[in-house]
Amino acid sequence: MIPLSVIGDGNDGIIKKIGGKPEVKKHLENLGFIIGDNVTVITEQNGNIIVKVKETRVAISREMASKIYV
Repeated sequence: MIPLSVIGDGNDGIIKKIGGKPEVKKHLENLGFIIGDNVTVITEQNGNIIVKVKETRVAISREMASKIYV
């Protein structure tokens, strides 16, 4: 498993684990990051990572992305 923040533009993976405090996990779940689902890194801009999850593009901070393991 590696953090989503390091897989690079255009790469994808299946979410294996979501770390962090319970409120962080809940926030990421509300954004669509569910264990077992596919996620694709679109690009990185200004310290944020734009990802595609559940057919939706979402911008998250590098810190948040480092809590999502694929």
